[in-house]
Amino acid sequence: MSPGDLVASFVSLARRRLGILILIFSVGLLCGVVYLYVAPPRFSAQAELLIDTKKAQPFPQQQSSATDLAMDSAAVDSQIQVLKSENVASAVIKELNLTNDPEFIGSTPGILGTILGYLAPSGGPPSEFEVQQRAHKAFERGLIARRIGTTYVIEVGFLSLNPERAAQIANAAADAYIVDQLEAKYEATRRASSWLQDRIHELRQQASTAENAVLDFKKANNIVDAGGRLIGEQQLAELNSQLVIARANTAEARARLNRITEITKRDVSDIDNILKAPDPAVADALHNEVINKLRSEFLDLANREQVYSARLGHNHLFVVNLRNQMFEIRRSIMDELKRIAETFKSDYEIAIAREQSVEKSLAETVSQSQATNQAQIKLKDLDSNAQTYRALHDAFVQRYMESLQQQSFPFTDARVITHAVRPLAKTQPNSMLVMASAGAGGLLLAFGVAILIDISERGFRTSEQVEQELNASCLAVVPTVGAEPETPLPAYSAKRDDSRFGRTKQAGILCGVIANPFSRFAEAFRSIKVGIDLFSLTKPNKAIGITSTQPGEGKSTIAANLARLVSHAGGKAILLDCDLRNPSLSRALAPGAELGLLDIVSGRASFKDVVLQDAATALPFVPMVTKTRLSHTNEILASPSMKKLMDSLREVYDYVFIDLPPLVPVVDVRSTNQIVDSYLLVVEWGRTSVDAVERALGSAPLIYENLMGVVLNKADLEAMRHYSRGAGDTHENRYFERYGFED
Repeated sequence: MSPGDLVASFVSLARRRLGILILIFSVGLLCGVVYLYVAPPRFSAQAELLIDTKKAQPFPQQQSSATDLAMDSAAVDSQIQVLKSENVASAVIKELNLTNDPEFIGSTPGILGTILGYLAPSGGPPSEFEVQQRAHKAFERGLIARRIGTTYVIEVGFLSLNPERAAQIANAAADAYIVDQLEAKYEATRRASSWLQDRIHELRQQASTAENAVLDFKKANNIVDAGGRLIGEQQLAELNSQLVIARANTAEARARLNRITEITKRDVSDIDNILKAPDPAVADALHNEVINKLRSEFLDLANREQVYSARLGHNHLFVVNLRNQMFEIRRSIMDELKRIAETFKSDYEIAIAREQSVEKSLAETVSQSQATNQAQIKLKDLDSNAQTYRALHDAFVQRYMESLQQQSFPFTDARVITHAVRPLAKTQPNSMLVMASAGAGGLLLAFGVAILIDISERGFRTSEQVEQELNASCLAVVPTVGAEPETPLPAYSAKRDDSRFGRTKQAGILCGVIANPFSRFAEAFRSIKVGIDLFSLTKPNKAIGITSTQPGEGKSTIAANLARLVSHAGGKAILLDCDLRNPSLSRALAPGAELGLLDIVSGRASFKDVVLQDAATALPFVPMVTKTRLSHTNEILASPSMKKLMDSLREVYDYVFIDLPPLVPVVDVRSTNQIVDSYLLVVEWGRTSVDAVERALGSAPLIYENLMGVVLNKADLEAMRHYSRGAGDTHENRYFERYGFED
């Protein structure tokens, strides 16, 4: 259902149940007025506390871990519960002497208090404990403590009959909370200080014992500490360093010796390459003065040899002499290199001897240190224990000093930022809120009652409901009309004369379509007539049975008016009263008839002797006349004689309207399938339940298969406007007045 449909449904409900809604809504408002009259006024005053976790403290090092972190929502909620605790309540009650205040010991002022005083059982004076408990409960009921938004501000309020008292108690509660916080921190600090003092004494003794054990162990094992390190460890480190250096020097000397030895083994002629591009290994040898001098002479002769060889020729005597001089210099350089090689060999031997000496010293030191390794491990363990005890002792001494400072300078994380003042207007009861709540409650209750009434009413209210529930067409909605027309109309005559007409006063409802042809009542029957004609296009439809679910729904009225409408319009129609057990139509139209339908079926009389004719519409009518109660009426309706009669009527008339008994009390209608072409079901508006109609049609499936449509009879058009969205516009009087309807 869309929102628009939902709103429309509630509007329709309000219209059709307006009286109940107004009544219950008025009762709700009256209850609100009565409550405002009898309830005593109460006043509320508020103070504000700030849980300040970031404020500066006289000793920053004192701040506990609780203030090192930003407080979350749970922490603020915890402080609210502290505000509501018994400690704060007891402090306020004691400070303000609330046990002597009538508001806190159970007395209620005003009219409501007088009523409760009469209703409450009388007894002796309460004990001191009961007075205290009443005061505590009254304080808890009046105290208001809540967090303002997501801030660290807590609103502390109190609701009292006295505005001055409300402000006084709110401020006292805020102060009592701060005092409670101070006392709690002081007590916690005092207990911590006492425990720290005992612990410090114990740790001091343990540290002293551990340090003495270290000294005794060093003395017993001849362990001397040199600058934080043991002498044996220092010697090992130094010898290791010396050994690394000695091995490096030995390797270097061996490399120089190997290289220069390799050079001295070469031929003298190879010395030229060494002199022109000296090897890095013999670079030190070339720094020798003799070799440098010889190298200079050699290079000078080599240059001259190249010059003169090019000028004089390679075999010139002067050039040959120069080459001889160069050869002699080569031999001299080679001899000098061999001498230097002997020097490198001596250096190598010295480096080896030094390395061996350091290795020997290291081996001796290692041998000596192995004897004290176990003692050193034990010493480290003892020294670690001594340091641990000393560190713990120092830490506890520092915490002890901080706790002493906290005892001397107590502080809290809360402070009052706004004090409560005397309220100028009452807080409770809120007149607007009470009346709004009373009105809303009354309105909800009214709609609830209206919905329950609608649910309890299982009758048909609209044509849409008929089509939805029964899956059948609603041919017309017949409004309810008066019982008597202003002028009696011609009726069927009980006397026999040549013209066979007569005049008797009758019930006007049975000829409403003739008495008021321009009424909505008559228009509804025209709608039924149109539905019959349209249905006849699909199948033969001359014999039309008119029935209902229960007696009293107006089926006979529908049958009489429908037949008269068709006959008055010039159609060939006839009306039969086939309600053999309760021929109410015959009693109304032909109360003095002596012959009837049973006489025709049994053969005791002819059709012409029985049929009556309406003086106004010329409608033939076959009444039902019986002298005794009949038990097997269904057999009569299903008899061959009845079928023969209906076949003959179909040949003569275009419309054969049959007033049948209702479905529920008797089974006669179920026996009419052979004589009836289609059925017209009459349902009384608002009275016949949906379940009853569904059960009746479910028990007669052949009737449901041939059901032409449903007529909703005795409808209250004014009330019907409020049962569906479109009904209000459909039944507007102004629409019918424009077309000459006279209701």
